[in-house]
Amino acid sequence: MRSLTELWSFRALVLNLASRELRAKYKKSVLGWVWSLINPLAILLVYTLVFGVFLKIEPTVAGNGELKSFGLFLFAALVLWNFFNAIVTGSMASLAGAGPLLRKVYFPPECTVIANVLASALQAGAETVILVAAFAVVSNVSWTFLLFPVLMVLLMLFATGIGLAISIGNIYYRDVSYLVGIALNVLFYATPIIYPFSLVEDYGDPTASILQLNPLTGFVQLARDLVYGLETGPARQWAYLFIASIVSLALGWFVFQRRAALVSEEV
Repeated sequence: MRSLTELWSFRALVLNLASRELRAKYKKSVLGWVWSLINPLAILLVYTLVFGVFLKIEPTVAGNGELKSFGLFLFAALVLWNFFNAIVTGSMASLAGAGPLLRKVYFPPECTVIANVLASALQAGAETVILVAAFAVVSNVSWTFLLFPVLMVLLMLFATGIGLAISIGNIYYRDVSYLVGIALNVLFYATPIIYPFSLVEDYGDPTASILQLNPLTGFVQLARDLVYGLETGPARQWAYLFIASIVSLALGWFVFQRRAALVSEEV
């Protein structure tokens, strides 16, 4: 509780760090913040062409009973993945890059991680606005969209816990960043982002059961339920993700705090 109180007292610093990160991200760029939208849309276009057009992966029918768009089916999942990826990878970079500042003045090192989370949340918010607008254009909207921000908050808590743990680990062992890069590549394809989960179920129960344990699978499935299928999703799925998010945050915070006192000496 003492560390949480201390973190709150440095809230102004957290906001300043988040603002500095956002300004530095597209510094000296002609298009500036437009790149934050161009990048995910370019990735969406590539995956849609490869998997939707060339490999002809069939999405399910949307909630309005008419729409069947692989692009929007994919976009609903990519918004969550981009948010998760930004928090996890950005947490390592933000803490490692705060070395000079930490050696000059004292502040809780977790401030840098939280600042990255806030900056990533703003980016995810922009992508969410585009997602909602796209579904509104094709008349596939419902009150279930209101639950999407709740799902994003749970994902933020889940990813922050992982970000805290690996960022402190990366300070002591730089191999962590390379291992995380490999793990994220594997995790991307082990999560039903570019394919429907029903495709995995066709291979048999063991495979589906293993992938179902992956919390990101639950996040992706609920995201598609909310904005593509216009359904609330299973209550047990919500409960599982809530527990996973709280456990992840608690463990990540615990791991970080055990070694946080020596961070300024290691960065």
